[in-house]
Amino acid sequence: MRQLRALGIAALILAAIFPLQSQGKKTVLQYWSWDSSVKKQNEDIIAKFEAQNPGVKVELTTLETTEYWVKIRLLANQGKLPDVFNMSSGYLEEWARAGLVRDLGPSIDRDLDKKSFYMSVLDAGKDIAGTGKYCALPYALVTTVLYYNKDMFDKAGVAYPSASWTWEDFRKAAKKLTIVKDGKTQQYGFWFFGRYSNVESWVFANNGRLIDPATNSYKPDANAIEAMRFLTDLVLADKVAPAKKEMSAFRYQDVFPQGAAAMWVDGSWFIDNNRKIAGDKIRWDIAELPRGPKGDGKSVYGWPDYVSISPNTPNADLAWKFAKFVAGEGVSLDMYMAGKIPTYRPITESPAFLEKGQQPANKGLLIKQAAKAFRTSYTLGWSEWRGYGPAESLGLNGIIDAIIDGETSFDEGMNKADTNINKILKRYYK
Repeated sequence: MRQLRALGIAALILAAIFPLQSQGKKTVLQYWSWDSSVKKQNEDIIAKFEAQNPGVKVELTTLETTEYWVKIRLLANQGKLPDVFNMSSGYLEEWARAGLVRDLGPSIDRDLDKKSFYMSVLDAGKDIAGTGKYCALPYALVTTVLYYNKDMFDKAGVAYPSASWTWEDFRKAAKKLTIVKDGKTQQYGFWFFGRYSNVESWVFANNGRLIDPATNSYKPDANAIEAMRFLTDLVLADKVAPAKKEMSAFRYQDVFPQGAAAMWVDGSWFIDNNRKIAGDKIRWDIAELPRGPKGDGKSVYGWPDYVSISPNTPNADLAWKFAKFVAGEGVSLDMYMAGKIPTYRPITESPAFLEKGQQPANKGLLIKQAAKAFRTSYTLGWSEWRGYGPAESLGLNGIIDAIIDGETSFDEGMNKADTNINKILKRYYK
């Protein structure tokens, strides 16, 4: 009798600990995604996970990016975050400092197959978070590349960009690729404006720095200043790149694929846009950025997209298991637009990733860059001081545009950037 009573008590205890399973109900995980273009693929991942984990139900909420951040911030304020949710490099520090994302370090140390992930990308996230902790698991990354028009290079008799190209090699090529007729430029050798991916790519290729990590202040070093002057001189002195205002008839991402410029540096994700806009009308490819005079080629400018876990999830181990799945073995290549790089190495390093027969022929460059150390300029308030999204005409973006549009001098612009950006950063880092 005593044994039966003990078993009955044990059963009650187990039922209290595992109420959902013991009553034949499912354990529910909430997963929020910001990308409606891959909703079907996410549903397929969830179906695979549920099949491997009987008794688990994953409920997917998919929102457009702007709506996503409004609604998930409201949930954060209410302490009702979903168990697993997408996280941006641009907001990771804010969320990590506020304690809104779970520390994944113990889970990563315990059972992440580190050989199957680009650990340099995980380490980049640790640096971006600014807390010394792994607060997110990357599922994709992007980097920046040099796009170039092979038809224009061939016509001008210029050798294609190589890994040994210096900035002076780039400048000489841009001059040869710029075509002027009757005093009007018909074709530019290069195109850029104050956009973050257009500028920081060169800063980091010269081993430069915009933000002083010790003080969280805007303090570009000599290498960064050299890079920004090199860029603006391409417009103002060399005349091989246009002023921003000259390209107002284009979407910025269409200047290159529509044949108005022979070279362009921007995110690898624009491989997809180039294919859509240019089609087979031009032959183009990608190359590494020319290394600056102070560059060492050991790092690249790039950043991941992540999944994070709520610090208050009642199902922490299961949420981690799902996060690993949605960032790794559960994903397939059709989850990624051309130019986005899976952080799960078996997918990225598969022959299918190279998309043989499609442009760019040198897509394998992305695999090479994924293995390098990643550098960014993300801080609290980054979109405000950098000039991103709705604030594009402001911040550093607007200042560089004003320089190349001839509205201010380089030195005046740099002084303005120093004053304005540090006012913004002081509001965030008190």
